[in-house]
Amino acid sequence: MERLSGTPQARPASWKWWICGLLLLASTINYMDRQTLANAAVRITRQFHLNQEQYGTLELGFGWAFAAGSILFGVMADRFSVRWIYPGVLVLWSATGFATGLVQSYDGLLVCRTLLGLFEAGHWPCAIKTTQRLLAPEDRAMGNGLLQGGASIGAIITPQVMNAMMTPQLETWRLPFQVIGAAGLAWVVVWFAMVRETDLAPVREPVVQPGSGPSTPAASWRVLISRRMIVVLVMIACINTSWQLLRAWLPKFLMEGRGYAEKAAFDFNSLYYVATDVGCLGAGALTLWLVRRGWPVHRSRLVVFLGCAALTATSIFVFVLPKGWLLLAMLLVIGAGALGVFPVYHALTQELSPFHQGKITGIAGVAAWALSPVHTLFGRHIDKTNSFDLGLAIAGCLPMAAFLALYLFWNQRKVAEARV
Repeated sequence: MERLSGTPQARPASWKWWICGLLLLASTINYMDRQTLANAAVRITRQFHLNQEQYGTLELGFGWAFAAGSILFGVMADRFSVRWIYPGVLVLWSATGFATGLVQSYDGLLVCRTLLGLFEAGHWPCAIKTTQRLLAPEDRAMGNGLLQGGASIGAIITPQVMNAMMTPQLETWRLPFQVIGAAGLAWVVVWFAMVRETDLAPVREPVVQPGSGPSTPAASWRVLISRRMIVVLVMIACINTSWQLLRAWLPKFLMEGRGYAEKAAFDFNSLYYVATDVGCLGAGALTLWLVRRGWPVHRSRLVVFLGCAALTATSIFVFVLPKGWLLLAMLLVIGAGALGVFPVYHALTQELSPFHQGKITGIAGVAAWALSPVHTLFGRHIDKTNSFDLGLAIAGCLPMAAFLALYLFWNQRKVAEARV
């Protein structure tokens, strides 16, 4: 992998992994701000007298704003300096998370949740572009696993923060929003200390077979309407809808669907995201392990993606599992698979173009959140049936549909991938 500037960076070999660790922390902050609503959902619905459909509409507003932000910040990440855009959007989403703790009406909550989705969308184009610029193709699944793993860490920490700060008084859900919202400022200082403008210079990845991938800025525009791009859009629509449904509704499912107490639900929610982190980091590590033992890169990714999709599809057994340890164990398996597919997905998007990664991530972000109305439909279904089971079962099967699209239509060609 060669930088277009032709100037090698005087950095130690381990430095790129330290930056991946910093991206992990950004994902952690991102998900802490996002998960406060899910963990406080029962209290908030009581305070504002919401039904399940209205709660679903909060997630709909977040999702559609995230889609719009994905395009906006995806274009900006390709056109302007990621070194400045990234900390900018982090400050904006942190401030919005803080403001959520001050709202006095459902309308105010909806506005804050929508703005949070808009600004949080900037994280992924900036982060994915950073790993693309820093890592060789064979290292990217592992780097993306670290990046994506921060989502689980944030979701692990958040229930315990909520548990520690909330008292039996209903209004105490507000303080965690404000504390978590203020936590992102330290990250900005570390980012500027560790990353220089030249660290994120464009790279050229040699391609040896004609048509296997564009290597110039003009030619690479074609990837945005290619068959592989369509596969990417189908994949992310499926896996992100699955992940977001599980993320947003799991605490409510445990408390209102299976009768767990708030503290027990919070404790399990943290354990659930430990399992998702194991799945995410394990998927990246397993892909790297297979490659280093001689497996082709694409075949390694395919096998790992299939395994994770199969784990998530065990959600079909939720129907027959009552409250108890077997249900909780199954949810841990589902969670590990649901996040484990993402490192492979991100690595695939990074193969499309070295010049338009921000736009690719942004367009994919629109597809990722295009199915956000399912949250409103899910809430409406629960209002009518008093059951979460069907929605969770369907959510768990979506990654298998993503695998079928990848397997049938990616049409992988052999590409010579240069090592750093």
